[in-house]
Amino acid sequence: MGVLSIAKQDTFMDFKIPENKCEKFGDNNFDKIIKELEKTRLLCSELDAVIECSYDGIYITDGEANTLKVNKSYEKITGLTREFMIGKNMKKLVEEGVISSSGTLLVLKYKRPTTIEQTFKTGKKVLVSSSPIFDNKGNITMVVTNVRDVTQLYELKEQLAKNEKLKKKYYSEAEAMRNQLLNSSDIIAQDKRMLDTLRMAKRVANVDTTVLLLGETGVGKEEVAKYIHKNSKRCNKHFIKINCGAIPENLIESELFGYEKGAFTGANKEGKIGLFEVADKGTIFLDEVGELPLDMQVKLLRVLQEREIKRIGGVASIKIDVRILAATNRNLEEMVEKKLFREDLYYRLNVVPLTIPPLRERKNDIVPLFEHFLAELNKKYGLNRNFSSSAVDALIQYNWPGNVRELKNIVERAVIMSSSDNILRSDLPIKSNLNSLDIEIDSSDEKVNLKEIVEKLELQFINKAFEKYGNVRDAAAYLGMDASTFVRKRKRYSEKHMVKKY
Repeated sequence: MGVLSIAKQDTFMDFKIPENKCEKFGDNNFDKIIKELEKTRLLCSELDAVIECSYDGIYITDGEANTLKVNKSYEKITGLTREFMIGKNMKKLVEEGVISSSGTLLVLKYKRPTTIEQTFKTGKKVLVSSSPIFDNKGNITMVVTNVRDVTQLYELKEQLAKNEKLKKKYYSEAEAMRNQLLNSSDIIAQDKRMLDTLRMAKRVANVDTTVLLLGETGVGKEEVAKYIHKNSKRCNKHFIKINCGAIPENLIESELFGYEKGAFTGANKEGKIGLFEVADKGTIFLDEVGELPLDMQVKLLRVLQEREIKRIGGVASIKIDVRILAATNRNLEEMVEKKLFREDLYYRLNVVPLTIPPLRERKNDIVPLFEHFLAELNKKYGLNRNFSSSAVDALIQYNWPGNVRELKNIVERAVIMSSSDNILRSDLPIKSNLNSLDIEIDSSDEKVNLKEIVEKLELQFINKAFEKYGNVRDAAAYLGMDASTFVRKRKRYSEKHMVKKY
């Protein structure tokens, strides 16, 4: 057998050529052999360059899982050097914890390509795809593995999960705010009683404490709650209203506290953030808190005491920072006595009670309120409606059992239903005290004594006021006159017109 040595830089590569080949080629074909070998060397060099330039890491072992070659991308991705890896057996590398698992060993075991995730002791996570190379007898001679860094992909996945969570939170916030801002309006108050209430509300607004708003339905408890929020340190955060009486009992816990994914049948597969989390750093307004079922009262009490919530199906508690304002038109003390409302929750909510007076007790607010509603409606519908003096008198004398909400509804109905721009008393869908006045005028008389009619009308007002309040002082105050004037006119008119005294 002949030996051929080819100088390559400072080293020599020995190529052994079978003697029969030498004989075949002969000396005349020696140059041809050199050229073929040079081509082979050049091809190997080019292949090495391709492997080195690959963006993916490349890892090559023989059929016994011994490391033959790694490229620079592999070194960069894994943090392991080729000096350390070349010659190492994959089985030993797994045993020593250098890598978590080996695609090469799986290929040698099952004789088919495989793809797995791999973690290195350097903390890197990669995706490896290993493929076998067979000889003509079906034996695996090499395993070639492509390695791709997925550490950034995991980071992006985590970031995406965070962004998705934030998106759901912002969506919930936007929905909650949108539903409330549609019906929001500023407080309009001129009556002394209401102004005193607002002064007290402004004082407690600066103190981050729980406030219980009391009053009849429709008096404006929600508007006072917004007023407290706007004048508090949390004014730039969210104001979330929860109507405890409008949410079905089986849904109220999930609405308030949210739930984890798969918490119950029919739940959103991604879970849901509760309104308490949405309102974090802001204000929660629990309207109609007296309608809360007893089991939810226990959970609300825990929120007030611990300042944390737990989602349905969740394990960990979530700390929250919210100010709680509550409102009710029910007598909570009575409900406590009847075991319909928890006493401990009542005292937790009733830190600062604030009672909003009904509209009938702040009559000076009636005119500015209906004028405000009228201006809004004229603008909304492109109209130019106004109220006649008799209609205004009827509004002032009316008892307003539905308070401000009823006033707004009646003004809107009158604006829509009136056949002219001048809204008359007859256009108002209310039963005013003026309807009960009994003034008899004989239509056959040629002359009418207006002074006598006015006296009869005034006497009936005096008598009805005395009927309502049962004493001179309150009846006179209701009619806006001195007590002495009330007594004098009542006596004189009664004697003159022979009307029954009360």
